[in-house]
Amino acid sequence: MTPIQRLLSTAALSLTVTTAVGCASQPQAAAQPQASSFPNYIEVRNVEQNVITVQSAETVKVVPDMAQISFSVATQEKDAKTCQEKNNEDLTRVIQFLKDFGISAESIQTSNYGMNPIYDWSAGQKITGYEMESALTVSDITIEQTGTLLTACVDAGINNINRVSYFSSQYDTCYQEALTKAITSAREKAQAIAEAGGCALGAVVHVEEYTDSQELRYNSYSKYSRDSGGVAEAAMADMAVEPGQVSIEARVCVDFSIN
Repeated sequence: MTPIQRLLSTAALSLTVTTAVGCASQPQAAAQPQASSFPNYIEVRNVEQNVITVQSAETVKVVPDMAQISFSVATQEKDAKTCQEKNNEDLTRVIQFLKDFGISAESIQTSNYGMNPIYDWSAGQKITGYEMESALTVSDITIEQTGTLLTACVDAGINNINRVSYFSSQYDTCYQEALTKAITSAREKAQAIAEAGGCALGAVVHVEEYTDSQELRYNSYSKYSRDSGGVAEAAMADMAVEPGQVSIEARVCVDFSIN
């Protein structure tokens, strides 16, 4: 027998003896297959994920102090050219009225033009004339003067009042207040969740502010005077304007660490 053969024979004998001894040392029941000591799943834990995530929204209400009014001037004539000329005259007169009222040119915007034929459907879709409408958006109006302007504009040639929108020049301050309340509310929610789960609430690790449309913000705030005379001084009862309150909302998503 060669040296290599002797070595392999010895190793095989040792393995056999060890196995036999191991089995003999166990009770008869131990000969049955044993359950594996390894778990049937592997869970990877990341301490960075030990957080509570909550969402919160809070609202602050404020009385608006600015307004924006959408007007339009509509004109009807027999032919298109005359209709356009007449509408331009009416529009020019209205713009001059607004300037005489004290509104600056920067706050007057011609926002839309449109001309359409007028049909007589009973006569087989016959065109009987034309109508042209020009829209004006007037900004930088204080709430105190909105009623006067709405009352006076009809005599000036404005025959459509499309919309009155309200804004707040204190938007930024109110929004920051709403943000503070939203963060506080988020912490209260997270604290309740942590206590219910037997955890200790830690510090803020991430904050996400949801996109805000800021539709109620009014950046410019230029009071106009009524010293120019004209229709602004007309003796008439102002139209009642009740702006009420506008709501400024802040929404956040906050991650808190837990221990």
